[in-house]
Amino acid sequence: QVQLVESGGRLVQTGYSLKLSCVASGSTFSSYAMGWFRQVPGKEREFVTSITGDGAFTFYTDSVKGRFAISRDNAKNTVFLQMNALKPEDTAVYYCAARLETSMVYDYWGQGTQVTVSS
Repeated sequence: QVQLVESGGRLVQTGYSLKLSCVASGSTFSSYAMGWFRQVPGKEREFVTSITGDGAFTFYTDSVKGRFAISRDNAKNTVFLQMNALKPEDTAVYYCAARLETSMVYDYWGQGTQVTVSS
């Protein structure tokens, strides 16, 4: 079992930066690939970015490439999402998720943190 708690979401203006954090507890953190997803009311949850357990590989959806960066600190059981050059369309609830490296399914989810970008 893995428990995930996100933090860092708030209201910012267009062009500003924001860094989200997600702290994990309950299992061997480095065994899990971590992902960030986001959801807007009335729309499906979408993949934003992910990182492998050892931090060696990262993946991004096209709309955030060059602006967002995912990283992790396995010693602190924490994954980060650095968001730069924020746009109003980045407004969403951001969720942290975990999956075993051997699985394709994210089994564990945080409660979400609201990011609002004003124009």
